[in-house]
This record gives sequence, structure tokens and C-alpha cells, in this order.
Amino acid sequence: MDSEPLQIPLDQLRHAFELALQHIEASTGSTVALEHDYFWSVPGDELYDVPNEPRTITIGQLSESWQHLEDLLADPDRAVGHHLVWLADVLRAIGQENVQ
Repeated sequence: MDSEPLQIPLDQLRHAFELALQHIEASTGSTVALEHDYFWSVPGDELYDVPNEPRTITIGQLSESWQHLEDLLADPDRAVGHHLVWLADVLRAIGQENVQ
């Protein structure tokens, strides 16, 4: 299955994120409440290895992911790529809570 890597224009990604966030904000207000804190997580090195079933499933914590994002907001110079993973944890939970 060798194919060209999926190219994601960041301006379009940003716009899609804004539209999705506006939708959630219109239905829930300026804050969302997440029912669950803990979730199942597949380690990054196994996540996209689709031919092989994950050997390891770990437990993630939304409050911990959110804390990393709050730390980023407090000190933007400390941004690292993994902040997108923590953001994805929180966004997935918001999306799951608001499926309609």
C-alpha cells in the first residue's frame, strides 16, 4: 500500500477547526463539560500499523492532556509537536460528547 502522503494545507485545517468549534460553541456555549476523564489510548508507534493489531493499549487522561494545553497557553515558547496529540485527545472527547 505505497501511496503518496496525504497533504493537509494548514490554513484549510485551521478553517475546518474554526467551523467545527463554532458549531460546538453554538450548541453548548463557551464551555464544554466532559463526562469522562480516562480513555483508552494506542501508542503512536502502533497506531498507524494497521496490518498488525495493537499489542499495547494504555490509559490516557483528559485532565492531564488539558493541563499540558494550559501549560502551553501560559508559556507559548514551550510548544512542541506533542501538543497536537494532547489537543487531539481533548478534541476527540468533545466531538464524542457532542455527536448529533
